[in-house]
Amino acid sequence: MRGGPAVHLRTTDRSAVPPRYPTVGELTARAGALAAAHPGRATVRRIGSSRGGEPLTLLTVGGGGDRDVLVVAGPHANEPVGGATALRIAEHLVSRERDDGPGAATWHLLLCLDPDGARRNERWLNGPMTFDHHFRRMFRPNFYEQPEWLHARSEAELLPETRALIDLQDEVRPFLQCSLHGVDVGGSFVQLTRDLPGIARPLARSAARLGIPVELSPFDAFFWPSPGTGVFDMPPPSRRDQFAVALSSSHASTWYHPYAYGTVTAIVEAPMWAADEIADPSPHPDPCGAMALASRTTERDAAFLADTAERVRPRIPDHGMPLLLTVDEFLRSCPSLVDEWRPESFAAFPGGLGGFNRAQVLALTIAARRLVLRTAGMLYQAVEACGPGARDVRERLDRFLTARCAAFEERCRPRWIPVEDQVEHQFRVVCAAFELAAGGAHSDGAAAVPA
Repeated sequence: MRGGPAVHLRTTDRSAVPPRYPTVGELTARAGALAAAHPGRATVRRIGSSRGGEPLTLLTVGGGGDRDVLVVAGPHANEPVGGATALRIAEHLVSRERDDGPGAATWHLLLCLDPDGARRNERWLNGPMTFDHHFRRMFRPNFYEQPEWLHARSEAELLPETRALIDLQDEVRPFLQCSLHGVDVGGSFVQLTRDLPGIARPLARSAARLGIPVELSPFDAFFWPSPGTGVFDMPPPSRRDQFAVALSSSHASTWYHPYAYGTVTAIVEAPMWAADEIADPSPHPDPCGAMALASRTTERDAAFLADTAERVRPRIPDHGMPLLLTVDEFLRSCPSLVDEWRPESFAAFPGGLGGFNRAQVLALTIAARRLVLRTAGMLYQAVEACGPGARDVRERLDRFLTARCAAFEERCRPRWIPVEDQVEHQFRVVCAAFELAAGGAHSDGAAAVPA
């Protein structure tokens, strides 16, 4: 490792990590306080504004080295762990005696890429941390309003948040970019735009110490090559990216925008609720039956949600329409999703569906039930916005949500991961990615925090 002696992960201080997710306002306030307390070592600046006028706040720490690291928090509105992790990184960096030397780096920490969406999620941040409360109050914008994606047809059509991020990437040309995500249910995993040999070991060590399962085959990277457990390489454009129903394409993203600069991007996922079976490699006793059930259940639930949406659509006020956009997106994609998840659609998969293990089947089952619950939850909020006139529809949807949350919990048996453990795990993996990307590693394979 260049730039001084490494500090092992087990010596790091977690005392500053809050027991809950911070709000956008709290992130900005804490960043400002940190910069005020460490003048010359930390600075805060506004790199742009959101569609709703929220500042896009960048906290920069260091400046004595010849390399730049970019950390992007809050790329998805319903994944709040990244902001707390970014502050955890910053607080660690300013606690060091020096940040110079030939291998030192300047760290640029974007505290929240989608502050508008994050504000809408503050209704569930204080808990209780239950499936029922979370899915009734969470918000996730439709695909075309998620700022990590470069899906615009022209520069003028880019979201202002997207424009600000790619301008920042062009400005700092990071050798490492870490995008911080939070899985609602499942385990931890890492996705990469370039090889980062050795990252699987520190990922596994951190996860084991904190009681977090490592996903063997997440829906987001189901068809991607895996150089190590929980690590997935994004494929070239000519290869299948994900399921056809998944609108995302890794190459049409801000993950790949700085690729020409030699940047390696690591997408680091940390779960809110752990589902231990997501790490179980044992054969599933009936994968065909499980996927047929997932397909039938999704088709049935989508029909219920489509009927419910049509009953209430004329009554939804303007401020409820962003919720309805996401509902409609799921309803449009559902027929393709159901078709893709029928057992016969996996005939081309290596080994066929019959060889699927428990982790693979649970990953697909979680993806299906999560889509239904997210859609139902946002439709529920849209119905709430209609007021007393939609009471009949609200009660009907309320019963649906209660039943589906209970069934989801029974199937995946979730364990809540304390926020401080989510943050600590993400922090450790980012630190490991930094060391490996910078060319340093301990002889025992355990990564160190940046030094």
